[in-house]
Amino acid sequence: MVRGKKYQEKEKLVDKAKMYSSAEAFTLVKQTARTKFDETVELALKLGVDSKKHSIRGTVMLPGGSGKTKKVAVIAKSERVKEAEDAGADVFGSDDLVEKISKGFMDFNTLIVTPDMMGSVGKLGKILGPKGLMPNPKTGTVTFEIAKTVKDFKGGKVEFKMDKGSVLHMVLGKVSFAEAALQDNLNAALKAIMHMKPSGFKGIYLKSVNVSSTMGPGVKIDIKSVLSSAGIEG
Repeated sequence: MVRGKKYQEKEKLVDKAKMYSSAEAFTLVKQTARTKFDETVELALKLGVDSKKHSIRGTVMLPGGSGKTKKVAVIAKSERVKEAEDAGADVFGSDDLVEKISKGFMDFNTLIVTPDMMGSVGKLGKILGPKGLMPNPKTGTVTFEIAKTVKDFKGGKVEFKMDKGSVLHMVLGKVSFAEAALQDNLNAALKAIMHMKPSGFKGIYLKSVNVSSTMGPGVKIDIKSVLSSAGIEG
């Protein structure tokens, strides 16, 4: 893939052979980002687990926020729909919303469903699944705690999921965030993901840590130092 001249110039700022501290990495991410818009800062972790045997999936509350505007939809029995509205959900409904989604409505990026509605929502699997919007107990999106869950996702809670190549991607914030906020978010993300290490797993769980802006080059972070900064024992 041929990169543009500006990308190539910024890429030269990053030593591909070096493992940076997280502070150095976030400085480079800011330096290598484009200035026309506030790019997202992304985290990519290579895990040592076999994706065919293990599923690493969950949520984490980013203390500094995600920087993304969340459009939260809630599907619940009629008596609980008002709770969703009062909590600040952008879209809410019962069987009427299920039908609306079945006809192509997708104006949301997080879907929360009460357990007693999963029978109806399950029929939307072919629509929601490919877009990563299918509610799942592991991500806390199948719950009766509607108000708390809506507020959490509105307030900086993000989902993460390991892909088939055992790589986990997630949002850490925006380039405009202070480096301290990005560091706090990284620490929270690492704690959540390290906590999900499969019981009895032998081998190297965390193989690499990379951060980048949406359009910028990846910056490798030294694993030992970043775990130490987060207060995590390797």
